[in-house]
Amino acid sequence: MASTTQFLISLPPKPPYLLSYSSPSKPRSINITCCLSIQQARNDQTTSSGSNALNSLRVAFAAGGTGGHIYPAVAIADELKLVNPTSEILFLGRPNSMESTAIPSAHFEFKSIPAVKLVRPFFSLRNLLLPYFLIKSITKCFTLLSKFEPHLVVGTGGYVSFPVCLAALLKGIKVVIQEQNSVPGIANRFLSLFADLVFVAFNSTVQSFPRKEKCVVCGNPVRLSLKNSVSKAVSRLHFFPWLEKMEGSSEEIKVILVLGGSLGANAVNIALLNVYSQLLLEHENWFIIWQTGVESFNEMESLVRSHPRLLLAPFLHSMNMAYAAADLVVSRAGAMTCSEILATGKPSILVPSPNVAEGHQHKNAFLMADVAGSRVITEDELDSTTLGLAICEILGTNLPIF
Repeated sequence: MASTTQFLISLPPKPPYLLSYSSPSKPRSINITCCLSIQQARNDQTTSSGSNALNSLRVAFAAGGTGGHIYPAVAIADELKLVNPTSEILFLGRPNSMESTAIPSAHFEFKSIPAVKLVRPFFSLRNLLLPYFLIKSITKCFTLLSKFEPHLVVGTGGYVSFPVCLAALLKGIKVVIQEQNSVPGIANRFLSLFADLVFVAFNSTVQSFPRKEKCVVCGNPVRLSLKNSVSKAVSRLHFFPWLEKMEGSSEEIKVILVLGGSLGANAVNIALLNVYSQLLLEHENWFIIWQTGVESFNEMESLVRSHPRLLLAPFLHSMNMAYAAADLVVSRAGAMTCSEILATGKPSILVPSPNVAEGHQHKNAFLMADVAGSRVITEDELDSTTLGLAICEILGTNLPIF
């Protein structure tokens, strides 16, 4: 028996978990109401009411590769579980990857798929077997989706989402995609042609999609943990417990949070490596929380001297604490990091990666400069001197001679 169930998604004018981006000279609120019609065919089940259908809502997420694709999906899944605790959530991603550890730690079910990455340039010999591996991956996704039977598949971009969303489309499952960046990547640009809705973070992003009528501008979903209010004092004690015994005013303390990305930002790490010691030497009340990225940690750990006012970590799991403790954020310009910086209202120095496709991070960084006054240092300009001077200037101290 086939039935049509209406799932109504109504977001308040200023949702706490979404950031609205608009021109400072033209403030506006956003009230989004969208309705997805889900065709359900079940021989052994009939739906008697909208509430019963909502209680059995099943959503599959296609997310992986980097934190910029993973954490938006986790944020959406968290909100779904918050609104409707009986929702069933399934994540699909690569085995032995960042998502294979991050998703289970977020308490969601995870299944691995053989994702296929497109190598650039497109005509590389390494892409010759791409069709074969893509078909293999789609077949695996098709099997997993057939077992889970989701009402909806959410793709957050990247090559991991591509075969999952294609398999969902072949099965006739509703697909929505979420684009974090100001300019979409290849996967989302292609999938937007067939998706039911396209959620974007920026007004300007709409122009990059061929079917603009599908786009909904609603900002980026921010991790649920960032909504938990934590005081600056408590957060600082979390990273530096000995501060409790420190004499003097805590107002004089300045904490610099350096985010090397989920995998690692070598240029940022090297620039800080050559200046961190002098910053801590000349400013006795300065502290540094330094996330090196997983792939860069071992090298940085071998080069960085231990210091009581320096915390070195491959990855920070308590990001709400890290942001709350910080007076300044130094980071790449990934879309989700930019959204979190906006959500927490922190001053920032952004170093956009030149290695990201479509120039996403450069566009994100300069948009942040316009919207939030972020300082942008390109990788060509980046060295220990420019980074050190920018940090001192933003934190309002005398500029030392580097």
